[in-house]
Amino acid sequence: MPVYFYWGDDDYQISQGVKKLIDTYTDPMWRDFNYAKVTATGELEIMDGLNQAVTAPFGMGSRLTWLVDTAIAQRCSDSLLSELERTFKVLPEHSHLLFTASNKPDGRAKSTKLIQKYAKVLEFSLIPPWKTDAVVQLVKQCAVEINLKLSNDAVDLLVDAIGNDTRRLTMELQKLQLSHHGKTQPMTAQEIMPLVQVSAHNSLQLASSIRSADTSHALSLIAELLRNNEVGLRICATLVGQFRTWLWIKLMQESGERDDKAIAEAAEIGNPKRVYFLKQEVQGLNSQKLMRSLSILLRLEADLKHGKDETATLQTAIIELCQAMQK
Repeated sequence: MPVYFYWGDDDYQISQGVKKLIDTYTDPMWRDFNYAKVTATGELEIMDGLNQAVTAPFGMGSRLTWLVDTAIAQRCSDSLLSELERTFKVLPEHSHLLFTASNKPDGRAKSTKLIQKYAKVLEFSLIPPWKTDAVVQLVKQCAVEINLKLSNDAVDLLVDAIGNDTRRLTMELQKLQLSHHGKTQPMTAQEIMPLVQVSAHNSLQLASSIRSADTSHALSLIAELLRNNEVGLRICATLVGQFRTWLWIKLMQESGERDDKAIAEAAEIGNPKRVYFLKQEVQGLNSQKLMRSLSILLRLEADLKHGKDETATLQTAIIELCQAMQK
């Protein structure tokens, strides 16, 4: 299928997917003629990209036209919709058309239904960092792909050190693969610890400090995260996810629910065994505290999206959150 639609917030995985298409379909000697990257934020740019896509490739190999940051799966005029359908129907066999977007396609839009009919649609979204089970599976899957054997404690260490950062995970695994070349036994945490930069500070630990109302430690953690170039909105998203999970656990407990499987399903937790540990974490808290915290976090998200100073806004919110845990 010569039409592709890649979407999601994992820019690294999308870039790797694009690279694979380029390497697969375009000839290196003729790439300057047959590969085009078009920033498709407006209709004129999209039309230009579509016109290039219907042009037969020049020389050897196929043509690849990449329309970046397109919003056609959210909003699309009737004229553009007609042009998309016409292009999809007449696209030459050796001409490939790729759309990429950060937002999930709107299933109600006519353009989305058209894309689903003609294109191969793939999602490249970051795993929420609080979904540790999914992150563990990601680490294991990436290690298997490069034939690197890891012990369970090594996987756990990588999850703590890297989280859901797929770019860094790939780089660290490649580095470990070179170090482990020729060995048959799985690498252990003790072996990889000197090779992988393990930060003792991440957003989930920040959530734990806030839960304990440890303002001083929480502020030091936020400073460390920002020094490590962690994005404020990503920190906020992790905190929202963690506090949302805690709130669900507490609400289910307060309602009298005792079945861990039922609690896990309500809180969208993949592994019901994790519920036991989450119950320990929310001891001493009540749902009112957690709801107040979520309210603060939603205001923090709005402030960050409106461009307020990241450091000051985060520090203020952290102090408010710790105070909310004390009340």
